[in-house]
Amino acid sequence: MSSSPLVTRSAVTELLRRADAEGFAVPAFNYSDIWDFLAIIEAADALKSPVYLASTERVVGEIGVELCGAIGLAATRKSSGFLVHHLDHCHSPQLCFDAIDNGYPSVMIDASMYTLKKNETLVVEVAVYAHRHNVAVEGEVGRIKGVGFEGSNTDTDSLATVQDVVHFVRETGVDSLAVGIGTAHGFYKERPAIDFELLREIDRAVDVPLVLHGGTGLPSQDVRLAIENGINKVNIGTIVHCTYMNEVRAQLMEKGENCYTLDVMKPARNAVCEVVKDWIRVCGADGKL
Repeated sequence: MSSSPLVTRSAVTELLRRADAEGFAVPAFNYSDIWDFLAIIEAADALKSPVYLASTERVVGEIGVELCGAIGLAATRKSSGFLVHHLDHCHSPQLCFDAIDNGYPSVMIDASMYTLKKNETLVVEVAVYAHRHNVAVEGEVGRIKGVGFEGSNTDTDSLATVQDVVHFVRETGVDSLAVGIGTAHGFYKERPAIDFELLREIDRAVDVPLVLHGGTGLPSQDVRLAIENGINKVNIGTIVHCTYMNEVRAQLMEKGENCYTLDVMKPARNAVCEVVKDWIRVCGADGKL
């Protein structure tokens, strides 16, 4: 039995198209538990910014899709802003279905590691179910790799091609699309060589909101240039959880043994909140509500 999302597919798509028209990007922040989740909402409310609250496949696996879905719905009801609870980089169609059934208004099915044909087949499978339940679907063409894990962000074979993007959009009916243009997940060892010309060509070739993954570590001027050339959503993950955990460690070192949970977690939440605010401003999303 599906739990209808409070935020609909049409509302998500309208938000991304508005971002395109007004020259900003909607920032998407990955959370790992309730404390960074709350920090993201606090920052968004303070700066009157729309945001995506994104849970990865791993986080959903540990917390449970029912509980993740429930806190997403509760946060959406409570917040004065525009929150899109999003399942990020999911490789399992079944988990996408489960997220939809538990109130997620947006899911990403990432089958970019497969052939284009198999990628399209899996996205269509998810999109048919998602659209029936008024849920938005994000796909990926090209590989947004992980520095030090999946490979170097300079690998040219990770780049999308205009031909593949056009075919993918036409065949899948996807609502937004992450494109490989030279970024990567994690911190960068050197400034990434983003192919802005490729981004411009893709933006001209398809009428679908485009997503930039691998925001952490990108110079703000590169993020803004990407937005100017067609990016409507920017994903930020690594800097959120690293800020969180580094502040927890600092608080534990300062307070010593047997300290109270809230005395550690509230400062960590505050540190994450400030980082999220910085990224909201970089994306130009502050004051957009």
